Formats: sequence, structure tokens, C-alpha cells
Amino acid sequence: MTTERDEDYLKIIASIVEEKGYAKVKDVAKELGLVPSTVTGMFKKLDKKGYINYEKYGGVTLTGKGTEIARKTREKYSMLKEFLMHLGLDEETAEEDACKIEHILDPKTAEILKKFLEFTNKDDESKIWIEHFRYFVQTGDYIHCNP
Repeated sequence: MTTERDEDYLKIIASIVEEKGYAKVKDVAKELGLVPSTVTGMFKKLDKKGYINYEKYGGVTLTGKGTEIARKTREKYSMLKEFLMHLGLDEETAEEDACKIEHILDPKTAEILKKFLEFTNKDDESKIWIEHFRYFVQTGDYIHCNP
């Protein structure tokens, strides 16, 4: 079973690996604001679960299993952030909330939200009602359309 903490670590490791080709304890510790010993302990757990390739004092890479979990977590995070901003939230709040929600969101719910984004971004007619919603959020007033 993958935990929220596992997902956070794997997401960070994936980002660092994409940039450098590997991740070190100090890289992940810096990114998460943790002490290196905490990250080393987690690396051991992730290695035992088969999510990373870990050698003491060496660089870490993701296994296929770890890569897949990181990919899915990042996709959910990106979609949630976009969804929340689409509704009118500012980027900082959307990022914070997406990070919390990504771990508990059922895949069926994620798929529906993704389709909602697709639908409301489709064309100008589809965008009108979301713009009306944003206006309502900001002002509390409805925009009445004349047929």
C-alpha cells in the first residue's frame, strides 16, 4: 500500500531525477525541508517497497513501480491545480489544496474532474457558463442571459 508520504517523496524524487538523472538525500531533504537522516530512513522504506533503487551514499532512481506512482500522483496534482484555478482560486491556494487532495481523491472522481475540465475548455460557448460562475464567486451576483 502506498502512503501519502510515499507519494510525496516519489513525486519529488521524480522531479529531481528528471533534472539531474538521479536524486541524493540532500536534494530531497532540501526540497521537503527535512533533515537528511529523515530522508535516509524514508529511502530505505521506499527501497524495501520496491519503489526506488537506493544505495547508501549514492544517487537514487525510481523503479518502474515508483515511476508509475510518481506519474499518477503528478497527473492528479496537475489536474486538481488546474481545476481549482479554473474555478477561480489563486495559484498559491490551488497548489496547496491540490497537494492535499491528490492523495485522497478516488480515481473515478479524478476522471470526472478531468472530463469537466475538457468540457469547459472545449470552445467559447462551453467557457461562458464557467466565466459566469467565476463572476458569481467574486460578486455574489448572477449574470442573466437573454435568449
